[in-house]
Amino acid sequence: MPDGYTDPIFVEDIGESGFRIEQQYNHFNIGISPQPSPGLFIRAVCQMLLKQIKQKQARIGIIGLGYVGLPLVIEFGRAGFQVVGLDIDPAKVDRLNRGESYIKHIPSKTLRELVEQKQFKSTTDFSSVSNLECILICVPTPLNSNREPDMSFIIATAREIAPHLKKDQMVILESTTYPGTTRDVLIPELESGSGLKANQDFYVAYSPEREDPNNKDFSTSTIPKVIGADSEYAMECANTLYLSFINKTVPVSSTQAAEATKLMENIFRSVNIALVNELKVIFDKMGIDIWEVIQAASTKPFGYMPFYPGPGLGGHCIPIDPFYLTWKAREFGITTRFIELAGEINVAMPEYVVNKILLALNEKGVSVKGSRVLILILGFAYKKNIDDDRESPSYKIMELLLQYGAEVEFHDPYIESIGVKREYPQFTGKKRVSLDSIDQFDITIILTDHSDYDYEAIVKQSRLVVDTRNACAKIKSDKIIKA
Repeated sequence: MPDGYTDPIFVEDIGESGFRIEQQYNHFNIGISPQPSPGLFIRAVCQMLLKQIKQKQARIGIIGLGYVGLPLVIEFGRAGFQVVGLDIDPAKVDRLNRGESYIKHIPSKTLRELVEQKQFKSTTDFSSVSNLECILICVPTPLNSNREPDMSFIIATAREIAPHLKKDQMVILESTTYPGTTRDVLIPELESGSGLKANQDFYVAYSPEREDPNNKDFSTSTIPKVIGADSEYAMECANTLYLSFINKTVPVSSTQAAEATKLMENIFRSVNIALVNELKVIFDKMGIDIWEVIQAASTKPFGYMPFYPGPGLGGHCIPIDPFYLTWKAREFGITTRFIELAGEINVAMPEYVVNKILLALNEKGVSVKGSRVLILILGFAYKKNIDDDRESPSYKIMELLLQYGAEVEFHDPYIESIGVKREYPQFTGKKRVSLDSIDQFDITIILTDHSDYDYEAIVKQSRLVVDTRNACAKIKSDKIIKA
């Protein structure tokens, strides 16, 4: 064996000269017999990437700078990595490069520090991925009008970055999706556009996001991270990368297992929320308060965990994720009756709330149709104390009330005006009203129980209150109607 030859298994320090391992490796190819196996070379590349990750020399790219991508930017930056954010929205990129956050629970101060320390920058130029070692994809995966998975954002992203991929890089998909997406959608697009082979020339893994915006008990770094990969080297690199800032990782056997894990988590929630929503309707007819029942049932120390009813499902996960599996199951000739039934119940909740509103008005001698009825919606975010209105049931409820002929306004302390919504373009630009005029409305509807609201004052000033969140539980008043 020629002097200077290094077995690729032990090339942890071989990259100091600045040459690729492949170049050094080829330098010694002449006259070596037998040739080292391809597996040893792949291992060598893995060792080089692992070294860069462990020493915080790997440059990280985050594609999609929303509620999933931006927290990752913060955590990687805090861990000492150089981070590049990529997004197709130039307005977002400009704000981030000024150190400005557009998400309530992510402070601008944190972003500004990373920008000033030159640890973070944003761009719309996807060719910059050629200068990165690890690329994380955090793009939307909505449903189309037929409740089928819309993979267009994943496909478009893969096609954007594929021509700029190079050997030895790591690509991780974080977007929630159905089992098989990484293997059957992402990898073929990356291979086709780059001419490279996944898990030989570059590594691919899947790690589903588990963000819960503004959760005071858990953050990105303290929530265990599920990771799936289809090669041991991809798993080792992905696991090492996430352990650089996450307390605990949960490796699983494949990308499909990781994709299925995320769906199981959210289908579990969807089904149980549907159960309590159905019980809410039943108990209401019986004159029983569902909230009191849940509170009492929660005292059982085993075999029970509480879920709570509401005006409908919101956020990107629970209203959408179960239908990914429903769609995929059809490919195997399976009908997901339980999942679909839960979806039907949850989707019906906005109509149930509207019917309660109409009934409450009728009992006061107020008819929505043919008269001027003012309705105030309190809360447009899908859950309390955040500014995230993705899939919020407030949109559907407002649309239904308008169809019945009511005049509807809204107030949310975290949402000043409504942005562009694909399903509700008619509300774009609608601004919130002041709570000073609450006594001018025929009825006030609590759809999001923000902590900022003074519910005693709201009940006192309102003519009628429909409470869908049990926000007025401690207030005694004939004005309050639970829905």
